[in-house]
Amino acid sequence: MQADAFAGFNDLYDSARKPAPIAEAACWAHGRREFFKWATLAKSPIAQEVVRRIDELFAIERAINGKSVDERRALRQERSKPLIVSLEAHLREQRSKLSPKHDLAKAMSYLLSRWEAFTRFLDDGRVCLSNNAAERALRGVAIGRRNWTFAGSDEGGRRAAAVYTLIQTCKLNDVDPQAWLAFVLAKLPDHPAKKIDELLPWNWKAAQAADQATPVTAAA
Repeated sequence: MQADAFAGFNDLYDSARKPAPIAEAACWAHGRREFFKWATLAKSPIAQEVVRRIDELFAIERAINGKSVDERRALRQERSKPLIVSLEAHLREQRSKLSPKHDLAKAMSYLLSRWEAFTRFLDDGRVCLSNNAAERALRGVAIGRRNWTFAGSDEGGRRAAAVYTLIQTCKLNDVDPQAWLAFVLAKLPDHPAKKIDELLPWNWKAAQAADQATPVTAAA
């Protein structure tokens, strides 16, 4: 799971969690945030250098975006890992020169204390460098939550989360959520459970495109 360091998630990563702990992937956008503030507002050379190094990682990610999971992992091992090793050494060196109470030292500790989670993307091509896409998808919920303060029940909350997830998945795949939901709800009663993947938004989109591309032959 990729997220910020919200303490409410800690039980998910606990080694004693049943049936197993969830692997944490930290968000580099959150890790970069405090350094960016000091780099732009205070013009701190230390912060500017850290931002520069982190931005190099994001530049690599933009270059490999859209490639397969295996390709992303291989390219990260080749290009990103040496930068990560150098960045860790740089952070530890700079932190040793600062007071532990300094905001920049705290920002460095935020990264270094979660280094395994921050570097998980190197060994797993599925993991993104940040969870910005997920946060953007939730922006509408966050903006409107004062209008729908309560879900009615725990089950209502779970259902709302499921619906939000389906709608945002459609948007990420350039699929009209209303059209997809109308199709799926009509199709589900007679659709084989073992073929449920056919109804996933990206597969549905591909099937719709194939149908539109098939020429219609008029009967004699």
